[in-house]
Amino acid sequence: MQEIEIRKVKIPEGVTVKVEGKTVEVIGEKGRLVRDFSGHPVEIRIIGDEVEVSAVWPKRREKACVGTVAAHIRNMIRGATKGFTYKLKIVFAHFPISVKISGDKVLIENFMGERAPRVAKIVGNTKVTVKGDDIIVQGINIEEVSQTAANIEQATKIKDRDPRRFLDGIYIYEKMEGLAS
Repeated sequence: MQEIEIRKVKIPEGVTVKVEGKTVEVIGEKGRLVRDFSGHPVEIRIIGDEVEVSAVWPKRREKACVGTVAAHIRNMIRGATKGFTYKLKIVFAHFPISVKISGDKVLIENFMGERAPRVAKIVGNTKVTVKGDDIIVQGINIEEVSQTAANIEQATKIKDRDPRRFLDGIYIYEKMEGLAS
């Protein structure tokens, strides 16, 4: 008897999923996402209204890959239907921080009184807006949105000071599904 590890992802109404080899394309009301899973030892196919990710005679790594690829496909479907929003808060006690968006970079000026601005990269098709002391990061690809938010947070990391006293920085305080206005 053959041992098979299978994970199924339901395709909701209004979403189109195409599979060519190990390349998955998800089209929803918010946009289109394409991802190549050729580095994973899994088989992907559409059966009815479900995407099936499977591996035959899986070892531990292959079983883990089946779950990971299924989770990525689930995130692609959530992004194409709803999108993702991360909110960050600008916090300062010593020097007022000003944040500007310039092309594909976020410029953080006057952080801890530094003359040169700190720079965080905006990844992919992510939209970043600054409203008062909030920074809103939005997009349909969860990896790009979360990496952009992490880049902004890491750009204000304080070194060589007591973190209990110097709480200045930009911090993620809310992660949500859906594109907030």
